[in-house]
Amino acid sequence: MDLIDRLRDLSNRVERQSSNVGSEEATKTAFVLPFLQALGYDVFNPEEIIPEFTADHGVKKGEKVDYAIKLDGQIMVLIECKPLGAVLDAKYAGQLFRYFGVTDARFAILSDGARYLFYSDLDRANRMDDRSFFEFNLRDFNEARVEELKQFTKSAFDLDNILSTASNLKYRRALKAEIASEFKEPSQEFVKMIAGRVYSGRLTSSVKEEFTELTRAACTEFIRDRVNDRIQSAFEKDGTSLPEPAPAEDPNAKPDDSSSAKDGIVTTPEEWRAYRIVQAIGAQITDPERIYMRDAKSYCAILFDDNNRRTICRFHFGARKNAISVFTPDEEQRFELERVTDIYKYSDAISSAVSQYIDDK
Repeated sequence: MDLIDRLRDLSNRVERQSSNVGSEEATKTAFVLPFLQALGYDVFNPEEIIPEFTADHGVKKGEKVDYAIKLDGQIMVLIECKPLGAVLDAKYAGQLFRYFGVTDARFAILSDGARYLFYSDLDRANRMDDRSFFEFNLRDFNEARVEELKQFTKSAFDLDNILSTASNLKYRRALKAEIASEFKEPSQEFVKMIAGRVYSGRLTSSVKEEFTELTRAACTEFIRDRVNDRIQSAFEKDGTSLPEPAPAEDPNAKPDDSSSAKDGIVTTPEEWRAYRIVQAIGAQITDPERIYMRDAKSYCAILFDDNNRRTICRFHFGARKNAISVFTPDEEQRFELERVTDIYKYSDAISSAVSQYIDDK
């Protein structure tokens, strides 16, 4: 079984068992050890995976790190575990900081069983960085992330090779976060730079304000177009085309044996368009293929991972009035729509609704 298949199995286990895993010990047994096993380590060999690893440090005698990975007689990786759903931040992992400077380890992992944050000492030798250089999330990964993770498998582990790519990974991740931030809420510096390339007049306060909105809209449209292109390319690669919307229901049609006729459910062209828009918005933060549509008689639901307990939004499209209900973490918000494309106005609420399930434990 390939690594990606083992990780998918483990991802399914996280989803199935998360409600029954509440303690740190349960997290280690149910998720962390199987994760290390998926990477090829012998979790039953205490000379390779050392539990409750101790290295006395200053006045902190007898402190333990949950696990240490030892290869070729040398401690390579320190691992600190937290309960599933805990806040993962280096400042809450004091043992990792203290142990990093008194062992041979060049890498540290902070995990809650679903998310794995990888640290090194890229900024200062023998001192663990405050910011991780790589993160792997069992609830949200793709083939590219798996390829990066392969560096840490037992069979591929090469200290020099990982260190040579860790810096690039760290800054690339930071740059992606900055780009995402600029696309969502353009800074004045970004607006000034972009506007200066297309506008020849003087950038007064009112012009900057206008270009801030134009830049935000242009970024959203750019991402939407790229996502639509990817979706179209995927279908064309398979020799198919985008699904055709279901035809409008004919009130005079005779009943037949089709499931839609039996159920009285017809997905309209407007609902298909609305679904694609929500996919485009969600694609900024997750794989759009995780966003599904499930139609019903009274509404059309958009679900995360096709799970009816993870509703992103619902379309309420009628003959005279259209609306969308967005299920954000705090409340259900309902917005009236004059046109289907008005859904883009509520991108922030939809992104919030999607995000809660990406980080849901």
